[in-house]
Amino acid sequence: MTLYIKNMVCSRCKMVVKSELDKLGLQTISVELGEVELQDDITDSQKEILLKNLQPLGFDLIDDKKTKTIEKIKNLIIDLVHHKNSELKVNLSDYLAENLNQDYNSLSNLFSEIENTTIEKYFISQKIEKVKELLIYDEHSLSEIADILNYSNVAHLSNQFKKITGFTPTSFKQSKDKNRIQIENL
Repeated sequence: MTLYIKNMVCSRCKMVVKSELDKLGLQTISVELGEVELQDDITDSQKEILLKNLQPLGFDLIDDKKTKTIEKIKNLIIDLVHHKNSELKVNLSDYLAENLNQDYNSLSNLFSEIENTTIEKYFISQKIEKVKELLIYDEHSLSEIADILNYSNVAHLSNQFKKITGFTPTSFKQSKDKNRIQIENL
């Protein structure tokens, strides 16, 4: 049985959800971003308890098809930007269509309808948050960050960063107030 879980956006999220499933004695086959494959079916009472335990941790169970698709899109983008830098060179529309086995235009229309933003804007928001993270860590030059996140050049990264945050990357790095947005709140 497959469960779809909203706001699973990182490896720590996977560990927390796995721990909650273990507490209920539910055997997992796999725990991925936003999706858990259970060995057996889950009873309604187990589902209620799981939901009750997950919600205070910021997670939620998803039942409807549209919301599942949106979560899959978000999780693919989050995984791509935050964990698979080498694959950022792929065409995003092809990447999503291929991974979800659906037409990109349908995915794009659904995403815009439900989220009130475009897939592209969501993708850019994720990339900007990753830029902030890399700037704060101060391990890479701006040129290296641009390369890591597949920007055509530093000017493109800087212009997009300023448009989204209101700061240049340099002024963000120098500011005392380095506000980052939690991934699940983008």
